[in-house]
Amino acid sequence: MFNLVDVDSSWHPILKQALKSMDPVYLKSLTTNSHWLPGQKNIFNAFKLPLSKTRYILFGESPYPRPTSANGYAFWDAAVTSIWSDTGMTKPVNKATSLRNFLKMLMICKQSLSEDDTSQAAIAALDKSRWIQDLNALFNNMLSEGFLLLNASLVLSDKPVPKESRYWEPFIISILKELSLKNTSIQLILFGKVAEKLQKFEATKDFKCLTAEHPYNVSFLKHPAVQNFFKPFNLLENRDKLHFSE
Repeated sequence: MFNLVDVDSSWHPILKQALKSMDPVYLKSLTTNSHWLPGQKNIFNAFKLPLSKTRYILFGESPYPRPTSANGYAFWDAAVTSIWSDTGMTKPVNKATSLRNFLKMLMICKQSLSEDDTSQAAIAALDKSRWIQDLNALFNNMLSEGFLLLNASLVLSDKPVPKESRYWEPFIISILKELSLKNTSIQLILFGKVAEKLQKFEATKDFKCLTAEHPYNVSFLKHPAVQNFFKPFNLLENRDKLHFSE
């Protein structure tokens, strides 16, 4: 039902098996109804990262609710380009709450920003000349570190997110079962209540997990385990463009 031509070939057998575990009526509805995001072309984009380069699976909740933003990667808002402005962060970044808080958390990790003052004025005062300047660079950095950016629900439709995510639970469980036979060193990062529910399944127990509130919560900025995990990656540094398909 879905074209996997843009997915790295290392994932093909795993995804085909995972799709077989899902409700065929639900899958059929996705092929006959185009009113959902991120759409058939983008739904499996996260799996462009080769399995051999996957070190972490970062689970969000569901795609962004805007066609220009939803691109098949968790937390990656395709409508956002530039990150910084003269007044701090650009308006598109500030409108994307989860993304904004994730970036603030990374600045706190660098000890460039204080937990007690994450205002636009505080960000504007920072020297960001040696940092990444656009959102693609941030997520290329994440991909280069082996982050597979996957939503717990790969689809956003008119259904409530928790209900939609239940259709995808067999898919996620099947993938984790296959990965448990191949590489249990992969770490799972579960952000938000929908993603955290994956912990209840036996297939998750073979993997080390980091759980935290969703980044749209302000408390995410001060989560010590999240800060400790992301600090070594220095994801705000300006690096050469990633070629993860090579």
